[in-house]
Amino acid sequence: MPDPRNLRDLGKRLDEAQAKHAAPVKRAAPTQLGIASRFATELVAALLVGGALGWGIDWLFGHFGVHTKPVFLIVLFVLGAAAGIRNVMRAAGEINAEMAAHGPAPSVRDDEEN
Repeated sequence: MPDPRNLRDLGKRLDEAQAKHAAPVKRAAPTQLGIASRFATELVAALLVGGALGWGIDWLFGHFGVHTKPVFLIVLFVLGAAAGIRNVMRAAGEINAEMAAHGPAPSVRDDEEN
């Protein structure tokens, strides 16, 4: 039969280990370069996907003898642009919420202040 004191010690160590791993990880606030690259990626990816789908559908219809070029390319490119703008707006909202959670950025000391 196990000793109850050993079990209590084991329980305390397990609680400490769980508390240590459950501690929230603080992420650094996004940098301006990170924000710009995320916005560019969101917009360019949506434009590429929309344009590629439109080109592919036009090609597929053309393969079967229905000439739709460039109708689907234009329509899906515009839809891709709309989706990209929506994704950028959503990303901006997420970044604003993240920046608000971190608080204001630390001020940089100016040499001319003294």
